[in-house]
Amino acid sequence: MSAARRVAAELLGSALLAAVVIGSGIAAQRLSPGDVGLQLLENAFATALALPVLILMFAAASGSHFNPVVTLVDVVIGGRRWSDAAGYLPAQVFGCIGGAILANSMFDEVAVSISTTDRLSPGTFLSEIVATAGLILTIFLLSRTGRHAAVPWAVGAYIGAAYFFTSSTSFANPAITIGRVFSDTFAGIAPSSAPGFVVAQLIGGAVGLGLLVFFAPRAVATAEADALN
Repeated sequence: MSAARRVAAELLGSALLAAVVIGSGIAAQRLSPGDVGLQLLENAFATALALPVLILMFAAASGSHFNPVVTLVDVVIGGRRWSDAAGYLPAQVFGCIGGAILANSMFDEVAVSISTTDRLSPGTFLSEIVATAGLILTIFLLSRTGRHAAVPWAVGAYIGAAYFFTSSTSFANPAITIGRVFSDTFAGIAPSSAPGFVVAQLIGGAVGLGLLVFFAPRAVATAEADALN
């Protein structure tokens, strides 16, 4: 697969992910006004369903990262080159911004509306570390132990659950965090909160990487993977 196609896959996949997260949040607000718990459930359910589809759709093209932390960890462990990251990271960020604009437009909201939802607190900062570390472990520990086919479904299930077991509702992705700034709707995050979330996510990525190396110092061979399963 050419570099241009890999980058295009990351751009489009990230845009669709942001459109799902933000669009389902807008729909939830309109379908269940006044019931924040039900709104969150609807938002989480749509995201958990869409993630495996998007991962399967673009896996052969780019590896379906859609997340700068995933890309950086993959580079560190040798799965991707720094030249790949140079294309992937901006594609992920601009894709998520485009997805936010698309979601706003589909629901007849202002195409670009800067969020006013303050989310950063000590609890949400810790939550983003936990959410991102767990996501990194979910992806790479399964991959390193030969269970690649389970990754799309596990990621969807993990993120769907993390909407509820973290106080931050599990952004776990710097690109989607930046994208959410551009939608003053249910899934939005204020510009003042976004940098703290991104820092927490990067810390979470480092924690996840450390745990990955501890539990799976190397990728197992096919025969070893078969023995584990």
